[in-house]
Amino acid sequence: MLLLGVKWKKTGSGVPAVWRPEEFFDSERLRSSGLWELFAAGENVWEALARLEEFLREQIARERERGTLRQGRVAEGAWVGPDVYVGPEAVVEPGAYIIGPAWIGGKAVVRHAAYIRENVWIADGALVGHATEVKASIFLERAQAPHFNYVGDSILGFGVNLGAGTRLSNLKNDGSEVTIRLPDGSEIRTGRRKLGAILGDGVKTGCNAVLNPGTLIGPETLVYPGAVVRGYIPGHSIVKVRPVQEVVPRESRSNGGLSGEVRH
Repeated sequence: MLLLGVKWKKTGSGVPAVWRPEEFFDSERLRSSGLWELFAAGENVWEALARLEEFLREQIARERERGTLRQGRVAEGAWVGPDVYVGPEAVVEPGAYIIGPAWIGGKAVVRHAAYIRENVWIADGALVGHATEVKASIFLERAQAPHFNYVGDSILGFGVNLGAGTRLSNLKNDGSEVTIRLPDGSEIRTGRRKLGAILGDGVKTGCNAVLNPGTLIGPETLVYPGAVVRGYIPGHSIVKVRPVQEVVPRESRSNGGLSGEVRH
């Protein structure tokens, strides 16, 4: 795995001293989004996930009291639980399944066969696509997981886009605490058994990338298709994977068919 355009930050070890939201997200946009309260109370950015359920329930209760819980379009054939807010001009397509508590912001789109589980915030203009599963996660404005994605216990910054098949894994096979691996080989404890990825504003992943538990990626970084990523990746980088590709001729058989060809 190669990192291009690396810009180390803040400390002599080349990593932030504290993993504040400002290291990953535009703080002014975060304040105007109404989510600053969720992020500001903790020291590290992933601590917002621990407060997400309480924050969601407070916001949903407020909308229910106002009589504005459902404003967007929920298509026939979609299933939406009782603790789900659907904002103005949001669209929930047929076959989508939303358990809740969940927040579907204004002009957000939840496509056919999307599965949104408990404690999910989908901000204005964000997208959860076909056959995508999301649980205990935050999508900031215009973040997209459009095709065959898994997003668990993760935060997607403004304008993030996940390539088809990208998985944000949130649980280690042995169930132990998720740690964040730093470039010098040291690790930071998170205190969480489940933690997926924190993706800064504008991060883009290629198809079938896998982000292992405890992956933190700074803003505007690109991840190549098929990459397997772990630990801290600084902003304005490119994570490259270069598999060796070999092309060899296929041998012909005496019957005129190619090797391995089956004729019916």
